[in-house]
Amino acid sequence: MTDVAVVGGGPVGLYLAALLLQEGVGVRVLEQRSERDRHSRAIGIHPPALAALERAGVARALVADGVPIRRGRAYSGGKLVGTMSFESVSRDFPFVLSLPQCSTEAHLERRVQDLDPTALARGARVTGITDDGDRLALAVTSGGASTQLASALAVAADGTHSTVRQLLGIPVTARRYPDHYVMGDFADAGIFGTDAVLFLEEGGIVESFPLPGGLRRWVVRIGEPRTASAADLASLVQERTGIGLDAGSSTMLSSFSVRSALARSMVAGRTVLIGDAAHEVSPIGGQGMNLGWLDGEALAPIICGAMAGGPVERRLRDFEVLRRRAAGIARRQSEVNMMLGRPLTEPWLRLRNFAMGAVASVQPLNRAVARRFTMQ
Repeated sequence: MTDVAVVGGGPVGLYLAALLLQEGVGVRVLEQRSERDRHSRAIGIHPPALAALERAGVARALVADGVPIRRGRAYSGGKLVGTMSFESVSRDFPFVLSLPQCSTEAHLERRVQDLDPTALARGARVTGITDDGDRLALAVTSGGASTQLASALAVAADGTHSTVRQLLGIPVTARRYPDHYVMGDFADAGIFGTDAVLFLEEGGIVESFPLPGGLRRWVVRIGEPRTASAADLASLVQERTGIGLDAGSSTMLSSFSVRSALARSMVAGRTVLIGDAAHEVSPIGGQGMNLGWLDGEALAPIICGAMAGGPVERRLRDFEVLRRRAAGIARRQSEVNMMLGRPLTEPWLRLRNFAMGAVASVQPLNRAVARRFTMQ
């Protein structure tokens, strides 16, 4: 029997495991993938999440591997609309860190293995969960064999299509949005340095972020869902911004339509949902993975209290209220971000750009927007 079974060995599950192992809690991480995903996926790590990751002993290594983004710039029609500095949002981490998710996972996995080389079980798929009120029994399939893992508590960090959430019968309230995007990573021509750049154009927003290794991510809003080639994406960027990309340098391509979802409950008996299993938030603004880490940071001391024999029911209720509230705030922020990036024609495009430039020019407002954008 283990103290805590963490279902899902992505960045959120590994982070929680590291926090608990540091405190002497026995953890078993069950991850159905046989190896890490090499896709760059989520790239933005916000200051509050970096502070949380520092508690797990990995933040400094992540910063050393990533690109700190200290400023954002907005353009429209080739003209600068405004700038936003992140220098005032945090004393210790005055930036948004850009680092591919695969690299972030690698650091977290190494940290877990340093703490307990046997904690992570890959190729392990949970197929059932039973809660008798005193302990849990998880049915696990691995390598063609079926076993049972007994644990005092379980945490589901198994993503938007959470198996554990489905097994527990927890419903989800979802929203779909009329927003579709294609994105890709290309060789960085060095035009914008380490700045994040937004192009607020009539056809829809184009976003650009620096990545380690001389790459840059480009995200383009499109009118309807479709698969795009590297040449297609480069053509869209050229058409809207006038910037040419080397299609042959593309290392990643993806397309997605936006939705959000909130589980009706984050706590079910002796099981807690965190991260995307509990709340899926649009990737616009890069908040989803960060929310999961902050869930884990809030949950870890409650678990430690439970392992010490203390009462935790009230603390879990408070945890659920606060984390659902945080997810709601993040969802509203993502909706604002999407709204600002939707296609506009004159004179509405000029009016929006004027308003954004006016806000950017007033430093107290600029700082307030920067704090909200970075999840402060």
